[in-house]
Amino acid sequence: MLTNIMYTTLYVTDQDRALRFYTEQLGLEKRIDFPNPGGRFLTVGVPGSPVEIILWAHAAAAGQPVEPAGNPGPVILESDDLRADFKVFRERGVTFDEPEPEDYGFGIRIEAVDPDGNRISLRERGRAGSGDG
Repeated sequence: MLTNIMYTTLYVTDQDRALRFYTEQLGLEKRIDFPNPGGRFLTVGVPGSPVEIILWAHAAAAGQPVEPAGNPGPVILESDDLRADFKVFRERGVTFDEPEPEDYGFGIRIEAVDPDGNRISLRERGRAGSGDG
């Protein structure tokens, strides 16, 4: 029986730059940073959450041919106060696709972009009876 999502992977061209973005700008914490012959295994996660994001060096960054495969889907990070977090992230230089978070059927959302063009979806769940869904 499945019990948890352990990892999701984002392909990055510069692991150090990605680490700075996810820790300094989005406020995630570094979990694992293990150099090995197969490549640096680097993860970040939301404090208190068991799920980790692997920041994996893209083959093109290492001068290797890129396999013709689609990019993984977006990472979705949950906030308990997205409008407040949005202001902090914007002050830290995070790039967003809209000027402000928007209400949608299940809560509040906005999309950010990391330095490698990976889309990061930021969400706040709607509360029962709040009209957010």
